[in-house]
Amino acid sequence: MIYTKTGDGGTTSLVGGSRVNKDDVRVEAYGTVDELNSHIGLLAEMFKSVPGGYTDELKAVQNTLFTIQTLLATESDEWLDRLPQVADDDVELIERQIDVITASLPQLRSFVVAGGTQLGAQCHVARCVCRRAERRVVTLAREVKVDPTLLRYLNRLSDYLFVLSRKAVVAAGADEVFYTVNQADKK
Repeated sequence: MIYTKTGDGGTTSLVGGSRVNKDDVRVEAYGTVDELNSHIGLLAEMFKSVPGGYTDELKAVQNTLFTIQTLLATESDEWLDRLPQVADDDVELIERQIDVITASLPQLRSFVVAGGTQLGAQCHVARCVCRRAERRVVTLAREVKVDPTLLRYLNRLSDYLFVLSRKAVVAAGADEVFYTVNQADKK
């Protein structure tokens, strides 16, 4: 059955069974990673129409994000030891992917504004949600022990989404949108 009615009073269960309020800092952290995971799923689908797209990489990211969600939803060290973990290798894989994409792009001249193509803009939406997820995990880490690898992964992932947005725009033959100072602001 999909509905349990146990959350009707504003609480939810963590991995291990304890109940917390739905606005608990831990729920905010893993919930925002869940939101990010949905945006990554949308990107993976959108990239299916791009030759040489990044769908497989994005699906792998989704799996890692699901691991992060589970780890953040777990408060017991006993349970944490039984779960899959995010490793330095996962962070290094994202770094290598960033390096490969960056090498194929024109040199960055200015701040990039979201846009250029719908796909490029959606990458920026996911990047912003990733940054928010990272902030929520930082907040959680002030209260409980959080593996620092999770924060490194989220930090690199936002960088990956930035270069992926640029790649989507350039690959489409569209112009990147760069920040320019509004002339009216100079007066």
